Amino acid sequence: MHQLNKNIFITDFKVFGGVIMEHKKGREGFSSGIAAFFATLGSAVGLGNIWKFPYVVGENGGAAFLLIYFICIIFIGLPVMISEFYIGRKTRKNVMGALELLAPKRKWKSIGIISMLASYFIVFFYSSVGGWVYSYVFKAIKGDFYEVTSKSAQDEFVRTIIGPIPPIIWQVVVVTVVSLILALGVKNGIERITKTLMPILFILILICDIKALTLPGVGDSFKFLFKVDFSMLSGSVILMAMGLAFFKLSLGMGCMMTYGSYFTKKDNMMGTAAKVAVSDTIVSLLVGIAVFSAVFSFEMKPSSGPGLLFMTVPMVFSKLPFGTLLLLVFFILASIAATTAMTSMCEVVIAYYSEQRGMSRRKAVLLNAVIILGIGVFATLSADASSLLGKFTIFHMRLFDLFDFISSNILLPLGGILIAIFVGYVIPKEDIKKELSNEGKLKLDKLIDAYYVILRYVTPVLVFVVFLSSLGVMEKLIKLFS
Repeated sequence: MHQLNKNIFITDFKVFGGVIMEHKKGREGFSSGIAAFFATLGSAVGLGNIWKFPYVVGENGGAAFLLIYFICIIFIGLPVMISEFYIGRKTRKNVMGALELLAPKRKWKSIGIISMLASYFIVFFYSSVGGWVYSYVFKAIKGDFYEVTSKSAQDEFVRTIIGPIPPIIWQVVVVTVVSLILALGVKNGIERITKTLMPILFILILICDIKALTLPGVGDSFKFLFKVDFSMLSGSVILMAMGLAFFKLSLGMGCMMTYGSYFTKKDNMMGTAAKVAVSDTIVSLLVGIAVFSAVFSFEMKPSSGPGLLFMTVPMVFSKLPFGTLLLLVFFILASIAATTAMTSMCEVVIAYYSEQRGMSRRKAVLLNAVIILGIGVFATLSADASSLLGKFTIFHMRLFDLFDFISSNILLPLGGILIAIFVGYVIPKEDIKKELSNEGKLKLDKLIDAYYVILRYVTPVLVFVVFLSSLGVMEKLIKLFS
């Protein structure tokens, strides 16, 4: 997941479509292609990789669903990601500055506004969940899950989310950690942390998978995730694959645009996008093998959402040899995913504050943290249904769910549609070719042509379908005509 907020000078000038572009040579950026890859992968990999993606794959046809998902990645995920990379690297600016530069005196800067709003609405509730994960790392260290039962696991989760004080404290902790990373800057903060944490994440996953291969449920886990069952494919399942292909890669919220602005001129943006999409999927499936092997070994049924991550996993892992240690490893893995995803979302607005508003980076980080905690605390407290905030609803949704709905169901797909239309119809094709081929150094003409056709004629339509699906419209139409 998703899946949330976010983010001198000696200058030279370059003409772009009659507009003089100013590049800030002193602006920070990633030092290499591998740094760009790890940073963007860190943005894509989130808590959804830990529970939602593997579960959705298993419950919707396994390998058959994966095939549909990858097709949707080609027609939805990759075109939008490459487009965001293009906007970012071409302008070397934040989301607002980039759109103002490429389309002055036009209304396209609304893409930047949507991106920043989406980042914030996501981080408002995502910081709550990140706090829960951090608290579970601490609980695992203390040994709170030793011989845990179904009842005690449920009670522990309830104690974790019900406030007022403990969940707020952990929300403050996770926002503080992310803010410290961001305050160090792009190279010393984001790049260094993601280059360190992403390999560690893979190592921790492999440790869990090595243990999973010794469990009796490993065969059922592979069947659950990889068994081809085309009979399960339906209109609603295909819509789910389309949605995952868009939402899973942190698109429409400015993360990839902002990180793209930090790419070097030598980076292969199309190659990076493909590697991120594939690696993100591999991470999800490897985690799925570890988790579901343990779940099936004790004849339990997998479940989606917080129940799997915060209740079923502790109960199952506690029954394994060295289970307490494995559980600690698992929640450290989850905390890494939460941290890198939040970092990318916050960088969207921090880049805006520091570049458009002239703030120092530290002041921008501090302002961002104050805004997240000032509003996000209401999402945290609304998780308790019995509290005053828990009883307060808007459109029959508590604030936690409302922030999720507005960002995921409205802002993200709307941003994705506008990005596809903007790059596909406003930007001259030759400018896109020059940038994606690194001024002709990369021989990607056929791939760029294919990308351009898909971006113009396929991606906007499919993202619009995702938009309608996220609002529940497509499901109603399917039922109406089935």
